[in-house]
Amino acid sequence: MALQLFQVNLKAREDSEPGRFWAEALDWNVSSEEPGVTNVKSAGPAWPDPAAVCVDVVTVPDPETVRDRVRIELATTSAGHHTELVARLMELGATPANVGQGDVPWKVLADPEGNEFCVLAPA
Repeated sequence: MALQLFQVNLKAREDSEPGRFWAEALDWNVSSEEPGVTNVKSAGPAWPDPAAVCVDVVTVPDPETVRDRVRIELATTSAGHHTELVARLMELGATPANVGQGDVPWKVLADPEGNEFCVLAPA
């Protein structure tokens, strides 16, 4: 059996706000498994389907002190879709982020906890 990506795990000082953000951003569902963990899942495929990837936002006591070493990248289908998605994510609480990207065709944003992610320009 081939290796399969199952879950992306994000750390946060508080899990519920970034969990809600990612659920709304991805149009997925939120379910808290236990205090300090917000699980975000697609309403679609379930494991072991390779399309069934989930996001767990886990509360940790310490603040982020270094840049993210993993970054989520969201794909867009057209220039209009890119513009709409960036605007929607900003309405949900995302903020512009500068990771030294310079003048690039994608947009770097941060979720409410400061976790950076990219909204890619259409290929």
